[in-house]
Amino acid sequence: MRSVTKDIKADNIKIKAIVDRLKRRYMRDFQGGEPFKVLISTVLSQRTRDENTYKASKKLFSVYKTIEELANAKEIEIQGLISEVGFHNVKARRVKDIARIISEEYDGNVPNDLKRLLTLPGVGRKTANCVLVYGFGIDAIPVDTHVHRVSNRMGLVKTRTPEQTEMELERIISREYWQDINELFIKFGRDVCKPINPGCDECFLNDLCGFGLEREEN
Repeated sequence: MRSVTKDIKADNIKIKAIVDRLKRRYMRDFQGGEPFKVLISTVLSQRTRDENTYKASKKLFSVYKTIEELANAKEIEIQGLISEVGFHNVKARRVKDIARIISEEYDGNVPNDLKRLLTLPGVGRKTANCVLVYGFGIDAIPVDTHVHRVSNRMGLVKTRTPEQTEMELERIISREYWQDINELFIKFGRDVCKPINPGCDECFLNDLCGFGLEREEN
């Protein structure tokens, strides 16, 4: 038990150093939004570039401003508004179903707990956790491909799936940092720690990164 406790404390010290440096490098520019819009936008973002998600979300919410309006919308009209996103026909059906369920079963209020969010069509753990963090300001760690890759590459975790990464990060990271991890790791993963040819030579986290230290030794 003592060795496990020591490991967690060591991880927390390392995580704090990582988060502090990332905060100095990247300003947090996502201040949150209406839970409904966060939920729908995150569903639209699946397998879609950010700029296309933004365009589709903006058009959709310019026409349908409430859950009730979206629940009563025609699916084909939703398809036309979100045509920039991948699998827009499937997502149009999901969006309408989500709006209908929230309207009918939750009095138009997006649920603010993970278990109920996961019952909604097309909502997995990453999407649900994004709603908790960016819609409600609730502590959670949304894990997408960037967060999963960066966490494993740096040696913070050794996991095979984003869900396993989420569980492990929640175990080793102090709760006070949870809401920062998603945005900071995504920016770092796009800017420096890229999927192919990561910028290790210019990386400002080399001394805290297992992958970077291993490269230096070799």
